[in-house]
Amino acid sequence: MSKTTVKDVSAEPEPERAVPAPRTVGGSRAFGLLLVITGAAGLLAAWIITIDKQKILEGKLSGDVYTPSCSINPIVSCGSVMESAQATVFGFPNPLLGLVTYGIVVCVGMSLLARAAFPRWYWLTFNAGTLFGVCFVTWLMFQSLYRINALCLWCSLAWAATIVMFWYVTSFNVRNGFLPAPRPVKNFLDEFTWVLPATHCGVIVMLILTRWGSSLWA
Repeated sequence: MSKTTVKDVSAEPEPERAVPAPRTVGGSRAFGLLLVITGAAGLLAAWIITIDKQKILEGKLSGDVYTPSCSINPIVSCGSVMESAQATVFGFPNPLLGLVTYGIVVCVGMSLLARAAFPRWYWLTFNAGTLFGVCFVTWLMFQSLYRINALCLWCSLAWAATIVMFWYVTSFNVRNGFLPAPRPVKNFLDEFTWVLPATHCGVIVMLILTRWGSSLWA
């Protein structure tokens, strides 16, 4: 007579349920290259402004007056902007912040060129950083045009780089569903993201021309 062994199913551990991995997304090579270029442009501007600021301070200590090469006239005057109170709004020269933040942008762009992918929280954090950047340069632009009454060409390069990277990072997050947006907005960004930074920069150029006009190069 054979004995039938009854397996106690309840005593066996339940198989572990697979936990879905967090969604990670990488950008195209064009997007990565755009971040590298805009980050490098901002980094170059911050580096040159930092060097000129140091030379201005050294000149004051030695009793000399150093005039930056981008100081063309009383309006296009990098020195006036560098010596203003707004140039050290956080208690240290603003370009030092740019050396760090633009360097991060270059690193993100290089990572995308190497086919790296990042989760949603990373992209939203990156977007928040670019939002802070575009708000900060907007404040600096207002101060430059209507308080300092002088324009720094290297600062203008940093403004343009920050504006371009902000709109393209925001577009990337919307198109990938990381930021909620209606379908028409997503469709528009799929084809016409370039319109946003172009319009933004165009408004700034119009404000500059309205503020000073032909006096810029007088």
